[in-house]
Amino acid sequence: MRFMAFLSFLLFPLMTVARAQVSAEGQACLDCHSSSTPGIVEQWRESAHARKNVDCYSCHRANEKDPATFEHYGQRIAVIVTPNYCGRCHGKEVEQFEKSRHSQAAQFIGSLDNMLGEVVEGGPAAANGCRQCHGSEVKYLKDGKFDADTWPNSGIGRVNPDGSRGSCAACHGRHSFSSALARQPENCGKCHLGPDHPQMEIYTESKHGIQFRANIAKMNLDAKSWVVGKDYSAAPTCATCHMSATTNQPVTHDVGDRISFTLRPVVSIKLENWEKRRAAMQDVCSNCHATGWVENFYKQYENTIDLYNEKFAKPAKAIMDKLYAANKLTKTPFDEKIEWTYYELWHHQGRRARMGTAMMGPDYTQWHGFYEVAKTFYTEFIPEAEALLPGVTADVMNSPYHQWTKGLSKEQLQQQLEFYKKKYNQ
Repeated sequence: MRFMAFLSFLLFPLMTVARAQVSAEGQACLDCHSSSTPGIVEQWRESAHARKNVDCYSCHRANEKDPATFEHYGQRIAVIVTPNYCGRCHGKEVEQFEKSRHSQAAQFIGSLDNMLGEVVEGGPAAANGCRQCHGSEVKYLKDGKFDADTWPNSGIGRVNPDGSRGSCAACHGRHSFSSALARQPENCGKCHLGPDHPQMEIYTESKHGIQFRANIAKMNLDAKSWVVGKDYSAAPTCATCHMSATTNQPVTHDVGDRISFTLRPVVSIKLENWEKRRAAMQDVCSNCHATGWVENFYKQYENTIDLYNEKFAKPAKAIMDKLYAANKLTKTPFDEKIEWTYYELWHHQGRRARMGTAMMGPDYTQWHGFYEVAKTFYTEFIPEAEALLPGVTADVMNSPYHQWTKGLSKEQLQQQLEFYKKKYNQ
C-alpha cells in the first residue's frame, strides 16, 4: 500500500496532464517541451490553468494583428503572451490594469531617472536596471527573435509589439500563473525597494510585515477567494491594501484605486478623486482597525506630508527656480553639483520620509527620511545655493521653520543638557 501511494505521488503531475483535456496543439507542445524545457511544463502542470484545461496553445496561439509571431512546427504562435492574449479570458482585469500607473511605467523614458540611466550611466545600465522594472519597448526582429537590448523584459509597463502595455507575468509568473505569488510582498519587492522607493523594506519593518512573516501559514495564500477579514486575518500584504477584495469592494488591478496622495514628485499632491480613493483604502484598514485609529493615522500622515512640503520641498524648489532664472545653472541636468544634491533631497530622501510615514515604517520616516532630508538641506543644499547666488536663500531661512538655525534659547540649551546628564550621567 505504501508503495502504491508513493507511486501515485510520483505520477501525479503526469496524471494531471492525462486528465486535462488539452487540445491536440497543446498536447504537441507538451510532448516536446516536457524534455526541452521541463521546468516550465512542471510549473504549468501545477497551475490553475492546467486544472481548467488551458494549455500552451490556448495562450500562445497568435492573434491576427500581432506582428511578433512566427511559424512553429505547423502552428503560428506568439513568444510574448501580452495582456491582449490574457484578455481573451481576463478582460476585466486587463481593462483595470490598462488604467493603472503600472501600465504607464515605461513612460519614465525622457525623465530625469531615464537621463541618469541612459546617458549619465550608460545604455546597458538602463536596459538591465531601469527597464527591467519599468519595462522596455520590445522590438521584434523576425522568426521569433527579438532585439537583445529590449528582450527579455518583464517590466510592468513593457510596451509590446502588438501595441499593448504591461506584463501580467510580472506579478503572476510566466507559467505558474499564481495568485499566491502575486499576493506575496516579495513579489512587489522586485521593483519597490531601494534608496528612492523602499516600500519593501518599509513593509518589512512595519508591524504589518512582522505580522505577515510570523503568520504566513495562516494567510491562505492559495485560496481562490481571498477576502480580508473573511478568508484570512493574520496580516495584510501589499496586495491586501492596494488590490485585493474586502467584503465591501472587489479585487482591482488598478493599483492606484486606493491611493489618495502621490508621493513621487518634488511636492506631494492629492490625486483626482482623492476622497473616493481614501475611502476605499480606509475600508481595507477598517477590517483590523477601529474608526478612530484610522482617522488619527491619516491625520498624522497628512501632518507629515505638510511638514515635508512646506519646510523643505517647496522652499528648495523655489530656490532652484531662482537659480535657473538667474542663469546660474545650465539647462543640462546633473552637470552641476547642486542638481545632484537637489535630486537626492526629494527623489531619494524625501520619498523615503513620505513613504515611511504612509506605510508605518518609523525608521524610514526618521533616520532614512527626515534626518537625511534635514542634513542635506541645511549642510549641502543651502550652502551650495548661496555659493552660486548670494542671498538666494534669505527668504527661506528667515521663515519660522528655520529660525532654529539662528540659535536656541538658553532655556532650550539647558533643557537638553539636563536631559543628557540625567539619562547618561554625563
